[in-house]
Amino acid sequence: MNDRQADIGMIGLGVMGRNLLLNMAGRGFVVAGYDRDQDKVSALAAAGAKDNVLAAGDLKSFLARLKRPRAIMLLVPAGRPVDAVLGELLPQLEKDDLVIDGGNSHFSDTDRRLADFERRGLHYLGVGVSGGESGARHGPSLMPGGSAGAWDRVQPIFAAAAARVDDEPCVAWLGPGSAGHYVKMVHNGIEYGLMQLLAESYDLLHRGLGYSNERLAQVYRDWNGGPLSGYLVEITAAILERRDERTGRFLVDVILDAARQKGTGQWSSQEALELQVPVPNIDQAVLMRDLSARRDERQEVAALLGGNPPPVPVHPEGILKSLEKALEAAFLLTYGQGLDLLRRASDRYGYDLDLEAVARIWRGGCIIRAGLLEDLRGAFRRRPDLPNLLLDRELAERLKTRREPLAAAVGLAARLGMPAPGLMAALAYFDAWRSARLPTNLVQAQRDYFGSHTYERIDAEGSFHTEWEQE
Repeated sequence: MNDRQADIGMIGLGVMGRNLLLNMAGRGFVVAGYDRDQDKVSALAAAGAKDNVLAAGDLKSFLARLKRPRAIMLLVPAGRPVDAVLGELLPQLEKDDLVIDGGNSHFSDTDRRLADFERRGLHYLGVGVSGGESGARHGPSLMPGGSAGAWDRVQPIFAAAAARVDDEPCVAWLGPGSAGHYVKMVHNGIEYGLMQLLAESYDLLHRGLGYSNERLAQVYRDWNGGPLSGYLVEITAAILERRDERTGRFLVDVILDAARQKGTGQWSSQEALELQVPVPNIDQAVLMRDLSARRDERQEVAALLGGNPPPVPVHPEGILKSLEKALEAAFLLTYGQGLDLLRRASDRYGYDLDLEAVARIWRGGCIIRAGLLEDLRGAFRRRPDLPNLLLDRELAERLKTRREPLAAAVGLAARLGMPAPGLMAALAYFDAWRSARLPTNLVQAQRDYFGSHTYERIDAEGSFHTEWEQE
């Protein structure tokens, strides 16, 4: 190593950490990296330019390579590993040093750690990082939260490393405390919802209507050139045409139908329940991953209850345009559910989120990047305090014209006997919001009947109770 001092250091040189560090180095910053795994340290040294990439084999020499006050980023697994690294770091930190957690930490952990750092005269940022390996190397979407002053110190580094759309970096300080990690959590919840919707469209066309993988790959390529353009649609096309080197079959056909999860989608659902925000598309995506994991039971139930789907009175080619519009509606509603959760969380936790900025930084680099985000950004430009995307006239009119295609997709799934809970949830969510009156008047009456919980009336203020069993 040379004697240069690094602008920023990285602890955790796995795929994401190494690639993000090399990205920063490629933008002209001097960087230092450390990992307990010496093979990862060696890999960084081999991959980096000698002049501005410093690979350290131990924590002491790593810290010595950083400019003071030091800026140290962690990209290690969330939970106990973060606390373990912080436990090693804290005794060696000095006043005004800054630690940046770039992992998928739960926002409550970020708040706890930030408070501890502030008591010690130190600084802490929670930064959501999205984009996978390629994004980390070439430009991710970055979602920082914490002290605005601490963010100002490293903003030039992150702005240079971030993805760019229309020459705007896909990064913005989002708010105090755990704002960044909260936004990343909801980003991942939306990601779950969109992936579930794409899986359902694939299933309807492939297993339900007999489309080949080659044909489907072209369908998703075509869709990626229209309103559904986005990273997840793009990779769906690439996945469907990939052959398995071992068998020569299409790879997707030999992958087990049991999806795993790391918890961020579940956290979004739990938070939505806590804040009383309906996010049915995120909920259904989490539930379907849980159900998919019980594969052995599903095989037994399928043997007992399965059957051949009835003939569908629809020409297969006629469904494509309709299904594209159905997905467009369901995508918009899923984004809207996540943004609704962010609005409520911003009020509860004092984040003061700018949802136009959130939509802007999600347009590039991240997993849920899509053309639709420009439309959502426009809605918040027109009305920054917009409480619900369905109150934006342009989006509302667009969704109205796509309600029937969404209903048709749900009907097709029902006739085929195929699970499509994401599409069904999106339709029910839309119909519930546009219903001026819901049947929850009966729910109020039932609660009062069996539990004397009282009810409210449409013609008088206050709470009322009826002795329902009196003759």
